[in-house]
Amino acid sequence: MNPPPAAASSSRSSLIAAAADRPADDPIFALNAEAVRRRKAGESILNATLGALMEDDGRLAVMPVVREALAAVDPLRAAAYAPISGEPAFLEAALRDVFGNKPRARHTTTAATPDGTNALHHAIVNFVEPGQALLTTDYHWGPYETLATHTGRRVETFPMFDRAGAFDLDAFERALRDQVARQGRSLVLLNTPCNNPTGYSLDRGEREGLAAIVREVSSRGTVALLIDLAYAHFGGGVASAQLDAFDDLGEGGVLLVAWTVSKAFAQYGARIGALLAAHDSEDERRRIANALSFSCRGTWSNCNHLGMLAITELLSDPRKRVRCEAERGRLIELLAQRVRAFNEHAGRAGLRYPRYEGGFFVTVFTADSAACARRMRELGVYVVPVRGAVRVALCSTPAAEVPRLVEALQQGLAAAGG
Repeated sequence: MNPPPAAASSSRSSLIAAAADRPADDPIFALNAEAVRRRKAGESILNATLGALMEDDGRLAVMPVVREALAAVDPLRAAAYAPISGEPAFLEAALRDVFGNKPRARHTTTAATPDGTNALHHAIVNFVEPGQALLTTDYHWGPYETLATHTGRRVETFPMFDRAGAFDLDAFERALRDQVARQGRSLVLLNTPCNNPTGYSLDRGEREGLAAIVREVSSRGTVALLIDLAYAHFGGGVASAQLDAFDDLGEGGVLLVAWTVSKAFAQYGARIGALLAAHDSEDERRRIANALSFSCRGTWSNCNHLGMLAITELLSDPRKRVRCEAERGRLIELLAQRVRAFNEHAGRAGLRYPRYEGGFFVTVFTADSAACARRMRELGVYVVPVRGAVRVALCSTPAAEVPRLVEALQQGLAAAGG
C-alpha cells in the first residue's frame, strides 16, 4: 500500500512562475472599495477614484434611451451567438460613428470587442511581436502595462510634456525612431482627447506634428498608431475631426482606433466596443480582418449580442440617435460644469496640472504622489497616486464638492513637499 502523498509546501504553487505572484486587485478598484466601505460606515467621503460618470447625488449617470433600447431587443436574437467579428450592422454603425461619411471609412476594417480594453488587446497581440514593446506616453492608463505583460509584451514610454507643458513631439520622435530601429516596428498607443489620467487633449497642431513624424518613420518600418477614443465625446467636437490629421501615415503606417460604448453611452457593464483599422491596401485590410477574427475566436469568441443589437439601433434609427445625443449632451454639460469649477478653484490655488478642457480625469503634479494621496485619505478624499502626480476623477465629483477637493489637494501637496 502506497503512503499518502506529502502535503504540498506552502511556498510552492501550482501556477506557472509568471502568474504566481500577480496582484489580487487593480489598485484603483482597491482604493474605490476602501472609500465605499468608509462611506457606508458613516464617514463623509469624497471618492474621486473610479472612472464612471456619476450624478451629483452619487447615482450612476445613465441614458434612459439606452436602457429602453436594451429592453426592446428581441430576446431570441439576443440569446443567439453573434458572428465572431461582430454583427455586420453593428460594425457599420461603429464605423459611421467614428468616421462619418469621410472617405477613410471606405478603407477601414472593423472587429467587435468587449469594450475598448479588448480593442487594445487585439492591437497588442497583432501588431507587436512577443517580447517586443509598445510605445506610449509616460502618463498613461495603468492597464496598458497589464495588457502588455499578460500577452508577453512590454511598455516603453516617452515624456508626455515638454517644459512649456505641451505635448513633447521631440521626445516622441526620438522614442519612435529608436524603437523602430530596434524592433522593426512600433505600436503607439495614444489616448486623446481627454487623456486618462491627465485630461490633456492634443490640439490640431500637435496631431499634425505627430502624424508627420509617423509618416517619416514608417518609411523605415511598420508603425501602427492607435488612437484610444474612449473619452472623445467629452473633448468637444466629433471623433472624425480628431482623426483628420492621421489620414496619411506613410507606406508603413496603419491607423487603429479603439472605440467604446462605456463612456459614450454610459454603459460600463455592457462591455461593447470595436477595433477599427484603416489602411489604403485592400489586401492588407483583408489580412488585418482575418487576424482580428482569429483573435476574437481565440479569446472571448463572441461579443455581447444584446449590447451590439441595442447600440446598432441607437446609432441607426434617426429619432433614437437624436434622443441619444440629447441625453448625452446633458451628461457632457454635467461634466463640463465640474471642469469649469476645477479650473477656477485649482487655478486660484496655484495647483500645477496640464491643460484641462474636458474629460473624466485630471492629474495634479506632486513630488510624492503616495504621500499626497495618503494625506488626502486622512481627510476623507480619495484620489489615485500615479508617477509624479495624483489622478482626480472629476467624473465622480460634484461641482459643489470641488472646493473641498482642491483644499484637500493643497494639504496633500504640502504633506508631499509640493
